[in-house]
Formats: sequence, structure tokens, C-alpha cells
Amino acid sequence: MSPSTISPARRPRARAPGRSVSPDAAARRRVVRRRRLRRGLVVLVVMAVIGVIVVMTEPLARKAVNDLRLPLSYSSIIRQQAAAKHLSPALVAGVIYAETKFDARTSPAGAVGLMQIEPQTALFLARRSGATTFNTADLNHPAVNIAYGTYYLRYLLNEYHGRVVLSLAAYNGGETNVDRWVANARAHGHKLTISEIPFPETRDYVTRVLNAQKQYRHTYAAQLGYGGN
Repeated sequence: MSPSTISPARRPRARAPGRSVSPDAAARRRVVRRRRLRRGLVVLVVMAVIGVIVVMTEPLARKAVNDLRLPLSYSSIIRQQAAAKHLSPALVAGVIYAETKFDARTSPAGAVGLMQIEPQTALFLARRSGATTFNTADLNHPAVNIAYGTYYLRYLLNEYHGRVVLSLAAYNGGETNVDRWVANARAHGHKLTISEIPFPETRDYVTRVLNAQKQYRHTYAAQLGYGGN
């Protein structure tokens, strides 16, 4: 078939060589390129700003998470009272965590404050320590409450010859119960272990305090006076 037999409607049209682009089209293309460039720059700036914000707020976010998950208040009082009673500050913090999570309150049973001191226990400790002006309402003050709580913890550690598990069990479940459990374990030829504590609440309490002690020692080493080690 010769070129002359192709109908005009079907004959392909060749683009003229060297066809120029109109000034308006070129201007539109330049505008589009500038817009794309500006959008790319805006994206880069936004990403950079987000990166800076993340870097700056990460410590604050980490602190907020710690405050919610593992709160700590009155660290100077804890350090002072722990030193005076020859206690681990992390252990004291662990007891407060297990008792109230640093949210002081009065329990339905009447235990008061951060370390949940029962009034009769506080009166016993006041007489034992020689206090003459003690009032149970004073237990609402964090410094007084921690002072009495650490005194009681030191007393229990002395009673149980430094055995932390027994002391914590007595702090929660009472000395009378712990003495009975210890005697029963001794009758069977072994020492009382956490798993053998009959009261589920007390068993869980001891475990919770010991776990919290490790976490406070690691997370708040500097605040609790461990020198950041």
C-alpha cells in the first residue's frame, strides 16, 4: 500500500522537528517546579523540627512514664531516715510503693499516710522511741510518717535478725502471724520462704516490695543517694 492510498483521517501526523514550547507553557512549568521545591523544603523543615522536639522531649517523656509507673517523692526524707535507721533507701521506697505508690491516704482499716502506719503501732513506736508529744494526726505529715515507718522497719529487722523477707511479711501481716509461720517451718526442718507464706496478700506484698526495691535502686540511684552507680 502506497502512502497515497491512506485516507487523510488515518494518515499519521509527524511532529515537526525542533518544535518550540510557548512562553506561557514554559512559565507554567517553572511555577510547578518552584512549588514542588517549596513543598519538599517544607517537608524537610517539618521533619527536622519533629526530630528536635523528639530529642528535647524524650527525657521528659521518660520521666513522666517513670512517675506514673514508678513514682518517687520525698527522696531527701527517705535518704535521711534510711541513713538514720541503717536501711536501704531503695527498700524504704519499695515499701512506700507497695503501700501507697506515694499517694498518701488513710485505709479502711485506719492505717495512715505514705507507709500506712496503724495508730496503735505508731503509739507503740512512740513509747518505744521515747517520744512525748506524739499525736496520731502527725502521721499525715510525710516526714513524720516516713520517720515512724522506717523506725518500725528497723525494729522488725532487728526482731528477725536482719531477714528482710520475714520483716516485710510482719510489716504487712503482723508479727504474731509471722512468728507462727516461722515456728511451723522450723518444725518441718527448714526456714520460711516467700512461697510458704500462707496469706496470699502478704506473699504478694513481700514480692512486690522486693521487686520495687530493685527497680528504685536502678532507676533512682542518684536521687536515693547511691551515687548514680
